[in-house]
Amino acid sequence: MPKTKMPSRPQSPLMKWLLQGQNQNIEGPFEAESKAEKHTHPWYQVMCLTGVDYFSTLGYQPGIAALAAGALSPFATLVLVIVTLFGALPMYRRVAEESPHGDGSISMLERLLSFWQEKFLVLILIGFALTGFIITITLSAADATAHIIENPLVPKSLDHPVPMTLLLIALLGGVFLKGFKEAIGIAIFLVVLYLGLSGVVIVEGFYNMSQHPEYFQNWTERVFQSHNWWSVFGTSLLLFPYLALGLSGFETGVLVMPQIRGKAGDTPQKPTGRIQNGKKLLTGAAVIMSVMLLCSSIVTTMLIPAAEFQPGGEANGRALAYLAHEHFSTWFATLYDISTILILWFAGSSAMAGLLNIVPRYLPKYGMAPEWTLASRPLVLIFTTIAFVVTIIFKADVNAQAAAYATGVLALMGSAAIATTLSAKHKKQKLLTFFFGLVTVVFAYTIAVNVFKDLGGLKIAGFFIVLITITSLISRVFRATELRVTEVTLDAEAMRFVREEARHNHGRIRIIANRKNAGDEREYRLKEAQVRDDTHIPEDDVVLFLEVSIDDASDFAHRLDLQGVQVGPHRILRGTSSSIPNALAASLLHIRDQTGRIPHIYFGWTEGNPVLYLLRFILFGEGDIAPVTREILRKAEPDPQHRPYVHVGG
Repeated sequence: MPKTKMPSRPQSPLMKWLLQGQNQNIEGPFEAESKAEKHTHPWYQVMCLTGVDYFSTLGYQPGIAALAAGALSPFATLVLVIVTLFGALPMYRRVAEESPHGDGSISMLERLLSFWQEKFLVLILIGFALTGFIITITLSAADATAHIIENPLVPKSLDHPVPMTLLLIALLGGVFLKGFKEAIGIAIFLVVLYLGLSGVVIVEGFYNMSQHPEYFQNWTERVFQSHNWWSVFGTSLLLFPYLALGLSGFETGVLVMPQIRGKAGDTPQKPTGRIQNGKKLLTGAAVIMSVMLLCSSIVTTMLIPAAEFQPGGEANGRALAYLAHEHFSTWFATLYDISTILILWFAGSSAMAGLLNIVPRYLPKYGMAPEWTLASRPLVLIFTTIAFVVTIIFKADVNAQAAAYATGVLALMGSAAIATTLSAKHKKQKLLTFFFGLVTVVFAYTIAVNVFKDLGGLKIAGFFIVLITITSLISRVFRATELRVTEVTLDAEAMRFVREEARHNHGRIRIIANRKNAGDEREYRLKEAQVRDDTHIPEDDVVLFLEVSIDDASDFAHRLDLQGVQVGPHRILRGTSSSIPNALAASLLHIRDQTGRIPHIYFGWTEGNPVLYLLRFILFGEGDIAPVTREILRKAEPDPQHRPYVHVGG
């Protein structure tokens, strides 16, 4: 269907700059699949791309684990590894199989529901996703700041965590305001450098422990001074939720799947090779991270005094960096700090790119995003401002943000667990249904513990959910009078009806809008007689009926297919849509463009409360159809000489 361009208002230079690139695909690690397919990469290279987020948690995870679990940190981390390899990994391999186009686990739940409950569920999950991404930016920047300040080569005058963190976030926002382009080569370099240096620190730690058996003896005394093996196991299970940051990379792993190179026979409908390589990515990242987490937990717990993990301690939020400074030269330790700062920086970049992608991915198709959200720069300013506020609230404290971060991450993982359980149940896979059900219980427990421990994450997620919901509903109201129809098609019979009517009526196309009831000859005979009497249609002019029924009123943009149906002497154009007025307006414009004739449409007058009619239109796609159709046509076609005519009789 030809689109009518709306008149554009003059824009100031600032607005032109802010909205530059509007309606274009956003670049970055999570760009649209159609664009990413042009430069896909082997799975292990893409693993480095998602690894700047996933592997960077090594910068602060060992310190958080030691602070939460104390001497039991290695055991609690072992539980985390078990959940990673035997719970989260199988679950996300299933997500990769069923959602291989970069939509993540949210799309699985989206497909299982319909109508408004689907939309509101997605809004809630987006709220939690934004929590996870925003806290990724603020927590990573705060940890990068800690590594900068604690380096002995850095002057003490820079020991101001909040301003330094705000500066790093501002620089990150500046990168995206200028335009972010994916640099997978840099990601590979950073991941290899960071994991390599971390491996050196960990290996040296184990060597140091082998030369000083007292470290192991002191640790076992601390553990079993107040625990036996059963209590160690039970306490570690209870402590697992506090270490849930180590699970943060899975959702990112499925979001970058369009970047993965598949096989020659892959199709968009069945990308078998990409799915297989996506599973390799998830497995490789999980195995590497599990080994690094467990080993780092052992060496940091045994070699670092417990007091250093506390707030204000030198190992707080930077346990491996502490060992690097203790056991290596200043220059090696500084190189390790630089690698950590850079990978944390890229973790923030990945999170910002995710934020810039998740809003356009879902909200516009619901009509729940203003047009300017298709431009990245206004969103960058908004998200950067929010990150400033979060940093100030948490005083750039890594540990203080851990629970909030975990809440956002775990909510998405919990939704993935539910989605995989329902998917297995739908496919009648009883064993997998039971298994994924157990995984769902584990994540539900983990979420509950984190929420009860610290309501900060839930408050931030709640703020995002309320903000997104209000903004989305306002956007839906303001965009309600758009055409909202992506394409109109008439089958051969419908097109024949339209063309014959144009010939019989001397070029006039007269259409009666009808709500189908019985659908028999009597209904159309009575309706035609009433409309002719009310609007004085000439007796020798033939008329068409146009009927649109509602399928899912919560949808926004849609395609409209009209079929020609004949009931006795009456000819009807029938179709389904999410909104009757928008579909009627789009049909009239399409008929005008196909025939070169301006159609006339006839309505009966409706009586009732206009506010209730407005709500019915917004929520159910109905309401006072005649004036709304007229308004949609007025906005879509500014020239009255080319606008279809709307007649209302009463």
